[in-house]
Amino acid sequence: MSEVLLYLLSIFLKFVPIKLIRHKDTEIVVTGNRTRVRLPDLMILTEELFAALGGGRATITQDMPSPALVVEVVFPGKVNEDRDYRYKRSEYAARGILEYWIIDPGKEQVTVLRLVDGFYEEAVFQGSNYIGSATFPDLKLTAAQVLTAGEG
Repeated sequence: MSEVLLYLLSIFLKFVPIKLIRHKDTEIVVTGNRTRVRLPDLMILTEELFAALGGGRATITQDMPSPALVVEVVFPGKVNEDRDYRYKRSEYAARGILEYWIIDPGKEQVTVLRLVDGFYEEAVFQGSNYIGSATFPDLKLTAAQVLTAGEG
């Protein structure tokens, strides 16, 4: 799983400065019955959010801007699937995160959720299909490349 995240980090560095990329070092306050905070696998901050955080490990509170993009990698098992596909989906939508990627090696797919009028619209990418991203419209990346950490 970590190879997938490192590969995505290397891709996102072509689009944003490293200071805007967070890898399991910044938690985000969410509204939900199951938890109060999430620690996403990978996050792309906006400049405005970076300024509000002041750098370093931090917590993104409700009064701060939302990240531009959150990425989660699904680990095997129903509990993990439910957490990434159901609970985080509603929590991140309520938090106003514009784009949420679910990388699912078990299903061999990348799901991109784009926030539209408060709800996520879903697009699923597999194999040699290029991932469509509103946050990174110039991204040329296939689901296979992500799932094989750049080997495909």
